Amino acid sequence: MEDEIFRNKVTWFSFGFSLLVIWVHSYNAELYLSGMPQMAVIYRLQHNIGDGIGQIAVPGFFMISGYLFYRDFTWSKLGEKWNRRIRSILVPYILWNFLYYIGYVIGSRLPWMTDVVGKGMIPFQLSVLVDAVIHYTYNYVFWYLFQLILLIMLAPILYPILRYWWSRTGMLVVLWWLMITGKELPFLNVDALIYYVSASAFALTKRVWVEEKKGSQTNERSYVLCGFGLMVVAAIIYQTGLRRAWIPCFVLCRLLAVIGLWMAIPGCRLPKARNFMGHNFFLYGVHFAFVRFINKAGTRILPAVPAVPLLLYIFMPILILGIATVLGSLLRRYLPVIWMLLNGGR
Repeated sequence: MEDEIFRNKVTWFSFGFSLLVIWVHSYNAELYLSGMPQMAVIYRLQHNIGDGIGQIAVPGFFMISGYLFYRDFTWSKLGEKWNRRIRSILVPYILWNFLYYIGYVIGSRLPWMTDVVGKGMIPFQLSVLVDAVIHYTYNYVFWYLFQLILLIMLAPILYPILRYWWSRTGMLVVLWWLMITGKELPFLNVDALIYYVSASAFALTKRVWVEEKKGSQTNERSYVLCGFGLMVVAAIIYQTGLRRAWIPCFVLCRLLAVIGLWMAIPGCRLPKARNFMGHNFFLYGVHFAFVRFINKAGTRILPAVPAVPLLLYIFMPILILGIATVLGSLLRRYLPVIWMLLNGGR
């Protein structure tokens, strides 16, 4: 029963983070109101949502992914976990990048779509295709999955470090030093490592606490209040980061905000997640194409008044969710194999 509650909470949080990601990619004030005095107000409002609340979404994905990978982890389970991630992450990563590339190739050759695509004539060549599939050239929101794939591949290196408190503490100290000093790692984002490693450490040491198991002796009210407290601290750190324009503040803010939000919402209080809420990979994969199309096409048919971009932005997550739900239903009914591949077998 406790495991069902935990899994249900993961679905709710993944779904919520997916909706936030849509807001992050839905900015449209400049498209509709360029040069108009009202643009600054709408632009600022949208970025307060997208650059504020919305920015906890991807850190949340990293933390959920890291926690689930190292939950119950042993060396004997490495092959099994890698095999599951090949089906649930690598295969759809390749397929979505391929579809986005083909979509751009076709769209750039259709007169009525050229301006919407906005990338000129996309070459149809094998070398460009390979680059698009590997480096998400025409689907840049998949940078997160590229990072996640690298982190999953590093399990044989990360696990020996994460097993012991002194080595994982040392690793986090080094990562924060890299973040504070502005140094970079080859291929890997330092902030992604911080989110992923922090959650992975919880999976190996604090499962009872994270999953709110009865044996934890945790008082629910204190747990919730602590969560809200962490979110208040995260908000203060965020404001400090804005004043100082210091990236480590934003990283720490997002880390604490995700932890605080998890604590502030008890899993036992959440209703059972609906089926469509488990299709987050498909929603994540399809959202950017429709957000871009709706915003750019809208500039051609909708009036350039402040209410249009504002309302489109506010309701974009609901609009995209509706499109993804209908499209997903059609795929499950008529092309179930394609659906399974696109949604990572979920």
